[in-house]
Amino acid sequence: MENYIVCNCKQVSYTDIERALVNHNKMEDVLEVFKDVQQITHCSTGCGGCHDKVLDIISSIMMG
Repeated sequence: MENYIVCNCKQVSYTDIERALVNHNKMEDVLEVFKDVQQITHCSTGCGGCHDKVLDIISSIMMG
């Protein structure tokens, strides 16, 4: 997949989110994983406009 900026406020890319998920597995709660990804990348901590997009990406990556 092509790399692109997901969170404009914090300049977080798709690849940054993918890297933040390296220690997570498919059985984990997406909302808990989202909090971890937020701590690592700081995505969705500015205006919050990318919140749903970030959740969708996490879900998509975790589902394989």
